[in-house]
Amino acid sequence: MIRRKYILSFAALLFAFTSSAQTDSTSADDLLKMLDDGTEKKKEYTSATFKATRVINGHSIENVGKGVLDFRIIHRFGALNQSFKNFFGLDNATTKLSFDYGVTDWLMVGVARGTYEKEYDGFIKAKVLRQTVDNKMPFSLSYFGGIYLKSMDVTVPPGMEYYFSNRLAYANQLLIARKFNNWLSLQLTPTHIHYNLVPTTAEPNDVFAVGLGGRLKLNNRLALTGEYFYTIPGAKLNGYQNALSVGLDIETGGHVFQLIFSNATTVTERAFIGQTPGRWDKGDIHFGFNISRVFTIVKPKGFEGSRNKIY
Repeated sequence: MIRRKYILSFAALLFAFTSSAQTDSTSADDLLKMLDDGTEKKKEYTSATFKATRVINGHSIENVGKGVLDFRIIHRFGALNQSFKNFFGLDNATTKLSFDYGVTDWLMVGVARGTYEKEYDGFIKAKVLRQTVDNKMPFSLSYFGGIYLKSMDVTVPPGMEYYFSNRLAYANQLLIARKFNNWLSLQLTPTHIHYNLVPTTAEPNDVFAVGLGGRLKLNNRLALTGEYFYTIPGAKLNGYQNALSVGLDIETGGHVFQLIFSNATTVTERAFIGQTPGRWDKGDIHFGFNISRVFTIVKPKGFEGSRNKIY
């Protein structure tokens, strides 16, 4: 291909000089057209379908770049329907610290620790398909897999044994997203959660849900976000509600600051999708925020000599 390209370029240039006295130069144009047709056009992928790796509580289609570490502080206060004595929930809070890392351009991994049930979790997120600018691929698709460990103390009745495996739960998700234009993005998230231990034998160990998330861009700095997870009837735990959240994304350079209102107390998939007790109509609404800060651990090619280690 390279040899053919050079030959055609030289032939076109030579022909242009030798045919200067002629009025018809279509042959030279034809040679140049042959050269253009022979070059393979590079695919252009859509970018910034969402501005962060989370829509609100759940993961978005986005990954951090290769060699980039995303440190996140996640904070949820108590319910707003608590009295002034508890400062409308601000006296109570759950927090989570997480570290997400881009192993490659298509693979991201993460670990975290949260105060809710003293939970540790880890995940992988892999890009499978990417939406292209020309819409030959009209959507993006990623796989998410998570594992969750509750480390809080458990009171075990005499004569019974509490196994380590009882503390574990797992999640599998497909993230299917499309950026319709510069201001609107939507994501569909089929979800499966497996609990090794459930409260009663009548309840299922496997919970199935479908999530719908969206982003409405207001300007270069602000965007409204929304997220709803519908748990399939007959495949949900007793006494829990569907999680509904709304938020505002604020981008400030290397920070993405998310303000959130949700009926979910915490943000791990096994908890907020399958175990949200609060109801919006009862005032069980939690205010919270996510703060993200990214750091370059492995610099991209061409930036090896740069002294700036932070994006």
